[in-house]
Amino acid sequence: MESFEKSWYVLHTYSGYENRVKANIESRAQSMRMGDYIFRVVVPEETTKEVKNGKEKEVINKTFPGYVLVEMTMTDESWYVVRNTPGVTGFVGSHGAGSKPAPLLPEEINSILKSLGMNIRNVELSLSLGETIKIIEGAFAGLEGQVTEIDDEKRKLKVNVEMFGRETSTELDFDQIEQLS
Repeated sequence: MESFEKSWYVLHTYSGYENRVKANIESRAQSMRMGDYIFRVVVPEETTKEVKNGKEKEVINKTFPGYVLVEMTMTDESWYVVRNTPGVTGFVGSHGAGSKPAPLLPEEINSILKSLGMNIRNVELSLSLGETIKIIEGAFAGLEGQVTEIDDEKRKLKVNVEMFGRETSTELDFDQIEQLS
């Protein structure tokens, strides 16, 4: 079941190793030139406040201990790289014996990403180099800039923004901008 569509999958890991697995996958994706197949790795966490010894402090808890989410295009190579990452015990939804896992349904991942405060908008844009866009999210929200690079595969673009009389280049996701009419 080779798919050339980007989907989200759930990995089972040793509990307590989630962040290490995330770092390992990101490192392996880069070193093994799998950046076009392995996109985002997320360890779902939530921040809560606890009172201990009369002092309030913020504590970060794993939403799903022992699990990591990975956005990837499922090919034999990408499956092998992720599956053989130290700390990964397997894919959720895989029936063993080398079978590929089933991806999360869009409504499942959208719900999870939304609860984590991550953006889930799926924006279709037809941009051209040199086009002026408006930034609607992030550090440069409200500013306009010119598109200098477009990466349709990763859904990212580079934009030059004028700040304090100087041009500054920034990388943005497609869902952080809107086209001007």
